[in-house]
Amino acid sequence: MTAELMIDNAGLHAPSRTAAKLRPRRIQPLRALRALRRLIADKEDTTQVFEIMNALAGGSVRRGYHKMLEQTEGSRQAFLMVELADRLHDRAWLESLPPGSVGRAYLDFIDERNLSAYGLAGESQKVADTEIEAAHPYAWYARRLRDIHDLWHILTGYRTDALGEACVVAFSLPQTRSTGFGLIAAGVAVEAARARTGHPCARAIFQAWRRGRRAAWLPGLDYEALMAEPLHHARARLGLAGPTLYDQIPAEVRNTLLVAA
Repeated sequence: MTAELMIDNAGLHAPSRTAAKLRPRRIQPLRALRALRRLIADKEDTTQVFEIMNALAGGSVRRGYHKMLEQTEGSRQAFLMVELADRLHDRAWLESLPPGSVGRAYLDFIDERNLSAYGLAGESQKVADTEIEAAHPYAWYARRLRDIHDLWHILTGYRTDALGEACVVAFSLPQTRSTGFGLIAAGVAVEAARARTGHPCARAIFQAWRRGRRAAWLPGLDYEALMAEPLHHARARLGLAGPTLYDQIPAEVRNTLLVAA
């Protein structure tokens, strides 16, 4: 499935979408393991994350979408089908949000790292058999999970170093029930244990998984409303307040876990 691209006035790309009947996803464990090895060798190779997710998605997207339909707010979001990448790319809107809000924290996050809401979209489109840009409810839900990844960094307090990414991935496993997240988190946890840093890196990843189990279910939230909410209130409301093991690990250690195998 290919997506026709439109170029916005910032020079970034937003896809137009074509109707499609999505085929069932076949589990491809060997493909996932090869992509995991490439990711461990180069943690910046984000395309490998989407390779793993495609290889192991199975029925997780379909199940997640139907879970949304069972919830009052989730079903409203499924009806509205807001494209969050487009909303998160609206800088004027982000700048209009109150200081201390989730949205302003997101704006600081992307500015600090020179990121764009369309960046992950571009990486996801590099996977040969992706159907994520299809005009289909399941594809919309998959895009939603992709586009809120950086917001989950902000809500959970995990940064974008190697350990922080692994923690967000571990957190995402019980939230999405996608086996791909489990493989990535397990792979990094093994690397953390082998690294013998003297810090609780592997335990921090396991704690992130527990936090994902105990927190509110994030995929079905009204993210447009959430962006205006004070960050500390949002964290408390969603069960994400309080210190973590990740916070105890020095910054210079957090980025040493993914090395060439």
